Amino acid sequence: MSNPFLSSASKPGHGTIHLALLPPNTPRLKTVSYQYPLKLISPSTFHVPDDESRLVHTVYLLSYGGGLVAGDTIDLNVILETNTRLVLLTQGSTKLFKAPSRDVLTKQCMTVDVAPTSALCYLPDPVQPFERSNFEQTQIYNIVPAEVGNESGNLCALDWVCNGRPANGENWSFFRYGSRNEIYISQPDGKRRLLLRDNVMLDDRGIEGSIAPRMDGQAVFGTLILFGPLMRSLGKFFMDEFICLPRIGGRKWDSGSDDGNGEEEVHPAVARRSTRQRLETSSGLLWSAASVRGCVVVKFTAPEVEIGKSWLRTMLLEEGSIRTMFGERAFLCLR
Repeated sequence: MSNPFLSSASKPGHGTIHLALLPPNTPRLKTVSYQYPLKLISPSTFHVPDDESRLVHTVYLLSYGGGLVAGDTIDLNVILETNTRLVLLTQGSTKLFKAPSRDVLTKQCMTVDVAPTSALCYLPDPVQPFERSNFEQTQIYNIVPAEVGNESGNLCALDWVCNGRPANGENWSFFRYGSRNEIYISQPDGKRRLLLRDNVMLDDRGIEGSIAPRMDGQAVFGTLILFGPLMRSLGKFFMDEFICLPRIGGRKWDSGSDDGNGEEEVHPAVARRSTRQRLETSSGLLWSAASVRGCVVVKFTAPEVEIGKSWLRTMLLEEGSIRTMFGERAFLCLR
């Protein structure tokens, strides 16, 4: 007797998110497919505050059991067609369970195709490697420029990792953690040109407990990548704020008037910057920013995950572009 149930052609851990533009000009999730251990959830769409006619879609990236077991492999493809916007979130940290040995590797790969005038906002919770876990992930972003004009796809992507479960005595006590982000720009001849490759590798090199001393007491390390015309204002904001960070031996020109009477009115932006810099110093948060081939790369680290979340949320809300383009839902993982 033949099997009445059709067999699935998809492979375990594979998933696809395809956001298409249907006539006349309506973005729709054309495809949302996944196989164990990957799970995708798409809540209702919403309109962005600056344009009631523009829809933003949201997809949550989940895994059955709340994490990835040793040996799991995730392979996700995301396609954004022209003039669409997508927010990718998680519903908690991506937990990495321990491996039986250093040879058993958990892998995760995400490939994103971003069409002209489309935008992706990827602000997940941090990856949380448990003790004796072994993990590698790759995020590849293919940016498609417009045939006419300077428009291209837009990207705001956060990639960060924490030190595990401090309540269980864990402190960077995994075997290995690797994360690579690559941004390519499509060429007219069909080839791709590499714009950015950012690689983070934490490896105990076979010596248990050797990662924690190198992290200098920090509990989270993150990378924020910005690209595209819609992210230009946010990228400039981070670069301007980084330039204004106090330098060793440098004079604080924005700390008051030259005559020392302290009565000169301070611009609100300068006052906010001074307050934020004091909080960064007192909390132990460190960060830097660099512009590389049209991409702005922000690196930050903090002694507690909540400190990193609070700082990043403050920075994004103060500049305002992400909230305007993607709404409040984009900040769920930073609360």
